Amino acid sequence: MSTAKPKHIGRNISRIRELRDMKQEALALAIGTTQQSISIIEGSESVDDEKLKTIADALGVSTEAIKNFSEDAVFNIIGNTYNDDSSSIKNYNCTFNPLDKLLEAIDKNEQLYERLIQVEKDKASYLEKLLKEK
Repeated sequence: MSTAKPKHIGRNISRIRELRDMKQEALALAIGTTQQSISIIEGSESVDDEKLKTIADALGVSTEAIKNFSEDAVFNIIGNTYNDDSSSIKNYNCTFNPLDKLLEAIDKNEQLYERLIQVEKDKASYLEKLLKEK
């Protein structure tokens, strides 16, 4: 017996619509229905496949994206993507390699450490020079 809760398709449609910065009225106009119908759909746990396909097309996503929508995944994708507005191609790859960032930080720390050592050496040689002069 499975304890997993079924996905609430209407809520997923609502969240995707909101993330697309689209009002219910705009979605209704795009699929040829009323705002009240969209409100009812967004309150429904399930939506028939044909209507779901129409809504997905209007939202610019796949039906699978609506069915499997996860806010955690959305924020993960948003945090790791960039959008080059000069083209219609979206890049959903990580924009940096975390390991490279770590190595850069280590390199900067090593450079700082080397400079601090050099300053201490310079101080020691200056103090030795002062002692020799006395």
